[in-house]
Amino acid sequence: MLVNSISPTIEKVMQAIKELIKTVAKLRSPNGCPWDKEQTHKSLKRYLIEEAYETIDAIDNNNPKEIMEELGDVLLQVVLHSQIASEKRLFSFNKVANHINKKMITRHPHVFSNVTVKNSDEVMKNWEIIKNQEKGKKKALLDSVPKSLPALLKGIKISKKVAKEGFEWANEKELITSLKSEVKELEEAIKLKDKKAQIEELGDLLFMIVNLSRWYKIDPEETLNHAIKKFISRFEKVKHLAKVNKKKINNLSHKELNHLWQQAKRRK
Repeated sequence: MLVNSISPTIEKVMQAIKELIKTVAKLRSPNGCPWDKEQTHKSLKRYLIEEAYETIDAIDNNNPKEIMEELGDVLLQVVLHSQIASEKRLFSFNKVANHINKKMITRHPHVFSNVTVKNSDEVMKNWEIIKNQEKGKKKALLDSVPKSLPALLKGIKISKKVAKEGFEWANEKELITSLKSEVKELEEAIKLKDKKAQIEELGDLLFMIVNLSRWYKIDPEETLNHAIKKFISRFEKVKHLAKVNKKKINNLSHKELNHLWQQAKRRK
């Protein structure tokens, strides 16, 4: 009964995917689009990243129509890459879909088999175990972290992985002491005017902040984005206040700027 009730929906989805695959194949055909025919896996890399970030923006905007459109753009990239591979007889979209479907079933034995889990932490632990079994051999702990990840995302992934292995602060006091120590070392490098040491210590401090975020279960990416948005909003208010006073920001003294900044902070 359940299968019959969802079959029409599945058929529509399958038809939509088939039509998209046919469209992309046509674009890549000899009589297709010159731009699409020129594309390779490498040339499309940046578009895959851009579309993913645009989807994140749509999610942050909480706009269903925008999310739908951006997910379509991401799907287009998957189909394009699959078509390019298909032309070289490497793999097809069908193999991509079958592979990920099989992976989801295998890595969720608590759903598709008789394994019992207590919480999401156990789910992730089982995921890593099954993943290593699939690879045939256990990789080095940090080898699975993609090298091309943005530094902030890479940092939090590494921080989580080593913490699971027991490489962790004993308590909150030790964590805060480490943070203060990194700040002090950066201050020393600044006093010495040692650029190499400044870069080194600033990097250590940034990574320490990432670890701090992980300790308190705060997403550093979202937190930093929130701070940036807040700064932009306050800066625009400062510009407005300066304009009201018939002044330009670059002509204001530090004291005047700070006064306007405090005003901006108080305004909602």
